Amino acid sequence: MVIHTFGELTPKHYLEYVSIQDIMAAHHKLIEFIRELQRSIRTLGLALCLTTLLVFLLSPQLLQVAQAHLAEKLYFFSVSGPFLAHVKLSLFAAVYLLMPWFMTVFWRAIGKPFGVPKNQLFFFILFTCLLFYSGTLFCYFVTLPLGIDFLLGYGSEELKPVISVGRFANFFTIFILAFGLVFELPLYMVFFAKVGVFKRQFYERNRKYAVLLIAILSAMITPTPDIINLSMMAGPLYMLYESGILILRLLKLGK
Repeated sequence: MVIHTFGELTPKHYLEYVSIQDIMAAHHKLIEFIRELQRSIRTLGLALCLTTLLVFLLSPQLLQVAQAHLAEKLYFFSVSGPFLAHVKLSLFAAVYLLMPWFMTVFWRAIGKPFGVPKNQLFFFILFTCLLFYSGTLFCYFVTLPLGIDFLLGYGSEELKPVISVGRFANFFTIFILAFGLVFELPLYMVFFAKVGVFKRQFYERNRKYAVLLIAILSAMITPTPDIINLSMMAGPLYMLYESGILILRLLKLGK
């Protein structure tokens, strides 16, 4: 069974070249990937629950850290609002702390169907974690303060912000996690080129489709629909897309 390398194809012509053998091979790899994940999912779920419970004890301090970017008081409009906000922050912190473990399980699962050696998987895991934490720190120290200052800049004496603690928790956690995940884009581009799924030319020739997908993805994962938040996500994401192409050129992968 052969996996086509689609360097000469555009998404419009992709389906014309997909054979039954390719579909069966992809299905087999997907099943193998899911089975590999199932071996660790229960342990991961238990670890996530326990870590969330432990971090919940420090949730007031977490809320203070999150609120440090906000020069306004937080309010709640339901009885359960503050509790749910603390739970969301605790779950976010647990995911953040356990991300190396999540990435180890994920890369082992995705590497097995493609026969990626363990020593190479180590580098994928290492750089995935580095890129994730780099993205979250970039968001926390750069993008998040600028975004909040810009959005709250429309307040006035007549228009005072009344910010829900629940909505702010959603904004804070989703925005930071989203940045951490999208910062991993170049690594996945390298992986797909290495295993022969996509050639470098595929990424180079389909930039217009990449721009469209990036805009759609940014609109879906940003917590507010305004153009400012969308551009703060879409801009860095496209730069990462171009950096992935540059890395492939330097590594001479996916020609």
